[in-house]
Amino acid sequence: ALIFICGFLCIWINYDSDNQRYIFRQTKGECLIWGKKPSKIVAEYTTASGAIKKNLLLLDGWWKVSRHFHYMPEILASICWSCPAQTSGVVGPYFYSFFLTILLIDRAFRDDDRCRKKYGPYWEKYCNEVPYLIVPFVL
Repeated sequence: ALIFICGFLCIWINYDSDNQRYIFRQTKGECLIWGKKPSKIVAEYTTASGAIKKNLLLLDGWWKVSRHFHYMPEILASICWSCPAQTSGVVGPYFYSFFLTILLIDRAFRDDDRCRKKYGPYWEKYCNEVPYLIVPFVL
């Protein structure tokens, strides 16, 4: 029961974090996140054609915890799905969790690099506000 509750909670947190970002983007930041108006950075960038565009970077809710916080509940949920196998002597049930962890950590670093190049000083300001990449106080 504990594994089920933990897995369900991870799925809900992942959904809620994605939903926060979706609502924030759809309302152009004019919404409530965790009961208050969210902090944001208006970041300008230049497209390949030379046009100047703007995006909003969310600085509240799950997105204040870390820049890719939504990867944590995904990884933890995959571990919950593998736990019923316990130590069956087979690596198979845990392979997905191991693979997903490597995949998402690599993706977080690549996304961070892409955003640093795209947003420049706005991304540096964002990283100062949200200093952790995935796991608060660790990575």
